[in-house]
Amino acid sequence: MHIEVICTGDEVLTGKIVNSNFSYISQKLEDFGLGVKWGATVGDDRDDLLDAFQRAGQRADVVVVNGGLGPTVDDLSQEVAARAAGVKLELHEGWLEHMKAYFAGRGRTMPDNNTKQAMLPEGAEVLDNPIGTACGFAVTIGKARFYFTPGVPRELHRMLELEIIPRVLEKAGSQSVIRLKRFHSFGIGESHADALLTGLEAMVPDGTLKLGFRAHYPQLETKLTVRGATEEEIQTKLGPVVAEVRQRIGNFILAEDDETLEGVVLSLLGERGATVAIAETYTGGQAAARLAPLPGAEAVFTRGMVARRLGELYGALEMDGAAPPEDAPLAPEVAEAVAEAARRQAGADVGLAVLVALGDESQHPNIQSTICIGVSTGSEVASRRSRLVGNRDWIRLGAVEMGLDSLRRFLKGLPIKEKIDFERAAPN
Repeated sequence: MHIEVICTGDEVLTGKIVNSNFSYISQKLEDFGLGVKWGATVGDDRDDLLDAFQRAGQRADVVVVNGGLGPTVDDLSQEVAARAAGVKLELHEGWLEHMKAYFAGRGRTMPDNNTKQAMLPEGAEVLDNPIGTACGFAVTIGKARFYFTPGVPRELHRMLELEIIPRVLEKAGSQSVIRLKRFHSFGIGESHADALLTGLEAMVPDGTLKLGFRAHYPQLETKLTVRGATEEEIQTKLGPVVAEVRQRIGNFILAEDDETLEGVVLSLLGERGATVAIAETYTGGQAAARLAPLPGAEAVFTRGMVARRLGELYGALEMDGAAPPEDAPLAPEVAEAVAEAARRQAGADVGLAVLVALGDESQHPNIQSTICIGVSTGSEVASRRSRLVGNRDWIRLGAVEMGLDSLRRFLKGLPIKEKIDFERAAPN
């Protein structure tokens, strides 16, 4: 199947907005075995859009168009789609009522110009958007089926997954079912994971299993796409492969499918009936920020403390003795002591310390920094030290991920001192 993606908008064309929507559309389609053959970005110009739609309609089977569904004069997708399809625009009364109810539910009156969003090409199929005012729609132009989507990312994501991909899979004419299984890991790079999983695809000899990776530091996503005639066949194929991936990647797997690392940590704490306090230096409190806002965190997360320097953290936690000198090597024992002080002061069951000693910044972007992680329950402590080399963002992201992953490992009874690929020098 020939699939194309057209993104619209002057802001996207000129680079004022980074086109993350194209990346999302292409990756999500690829996850379901629907590879994109062609991509284009077109500004807010009627003639240019018409030309792009007509050309794509001659080449493609499916075209996903993103953007241009808003209420303003530069939102042109409905108008140009109707011209390209050779039909008139007509008012979709059902969507007009949906928009009025959307505004009323927020205590507002719908502005008159929003009526434009209910003007669709004659005969268009409406694609639902329960979280916004721009409905998507599908229409045939040339030999291709076009699917028009809003530019707001969260609206696009929902519409693509729930409305468009099922229709495209049906249009593909395949009698097979497609399932995607994802594993999220921290500590191993793409080439390492590929080597660990050598020969995995051969476990399904009919060629219906595809292995893929997506690196987004500090995590790696390992993807399995499986085809089968029925759901039962899919499960028969996928079961042994999933077990093999878990065996080979092992402790590095921190979450699966739609799970997140922070969500897994929250669940593990909840299963224990335990609370946690977090103390951090350099990270800006981002380890706590990933855990604290989650639904249910109010029963688990007690306190987060952040300081730029270790001495300030010692003072805030009312720790005995003076903090080590700023130029002294950061030691795992210090992280253990800080974790215990944070736990004790907050009255929590578990304390987590994420401490960073930033290296010589004159070596930017190759700053070598030391990270020490400590976990304490009062009766049990664990720690690790690691050295990362990179810019400030690389080190900050690595430290936060390492801290949360170390807490996950601790709660699951796994070793937290497991060598990771991102370390550029062996920890002491």
